[in-house]
Amino acid sequence: MKTWMAGTLAGIAVFGMAAPCARADDARPIRMMVGAAPGGGTDIMARIVSDKLSAILKQPVVVDNRPGASNTIAADITAKAQPDGNTLLMGVSTSQAIAPHLLKLQFNPLKDLVPVALVAQVPNVLVVNNQLPVQDAKTLVAQIQANPDKYRYSSSGVGSTQHLAAAAFVHQIHGKMLHVPYKSSASGLVDLMGGQVDMSFETMPSVINHIKAGKLRAHAVTSDKRSALLPNVPTLKEAGVPDIQANTWYGVYATAGTPPATLQKISAAMAQVMKDPDTVRRLADVGAVPGAMDPAQFDAFSRSEYARYGKLIAELGVKLD
Repeated sequence: MKTWMAGTLAGIAVFGMAAPCARADDARPIRMMVGAAPGGGTDIMARIVSDKLSAILKQPVVVDNRPGASNTIAADITAKAQPDGNTLLMGVSTSQAIAPHLLKLQFNPLKDLVPVALVAQVPNVLVVNNQLPVQDAKTLVAQIQANPDKYRYSSSGVGSTQHLAAAAFVHQIHGKMLHVPYKSSASGLVDLMGGQVDMSFETMPSVINHIKAGKLRAHAVTSDKRSALLPNVPTLKEAGVPDIQANTWYGVYATAGTPPATLQKISAAMAQVMKDPDTVRRLADVGAVPGAMDPAQFDAFSRSEYARYGKLIAELGVKLD
């Protein structure tokens, strides 16, 4: 690990000892960069924490949506921003651990962005449109196997968690499906509900309201246990189909080189945000499990996920179209 990283982590690991306060440049709002369109899971996470973070830091926190390129546009902007703490990223596993293995990026997520706080982990949900004549995951698998390349799955882009989850699923059932990537979960869901695509492994925050409204049918969740929000929906294992490790995680990152004292304030503020009962409730409402890692633990987790997804991408032979 670079010397600056070691120093940074050492500086912010003790964030619980210091009370957050306003920074020197209170006139400037903090930009919370989001690599997805409004309504997607990453956007939902950013909006859950932004207002409370603003109140604690006594500084406006504005969500700035920059969808596209598998969530990496927002990450690129954050990586190249002034390292003053006024630009933060609501990172997601897609941009931090997956896309770097597929795209030629102009930044290094392990060197140019500093993990500050894990916000949440959520299961992906296997959903199908209402027009599809299948009533459970086993029937869906049988239909895919019997009809190579007939069915299509959507994702929020090549290299997204939705893409890799579906690709791993299709690989394990020895099927063939067409991948239809979109710029965001929100746009992909419009076509999924409209019948232009057949299924998706979407993040829980993106689809829970559509499922409850009867606009999509949920066949399985990727978590080890059933979701409290969908108690009647089995896990993939319970559904009798191949299990895959495909939870999506979200976390706040800062630009590398941000002063340790500034990172300490942001980390302390995020620790308060994550313990706030309203935050916990709002995360539970979208099926998310709140994060519980200090910055050093989150850094180790980010690196582990980066390596895990690199191995999975190589095994699946996933490449840019």
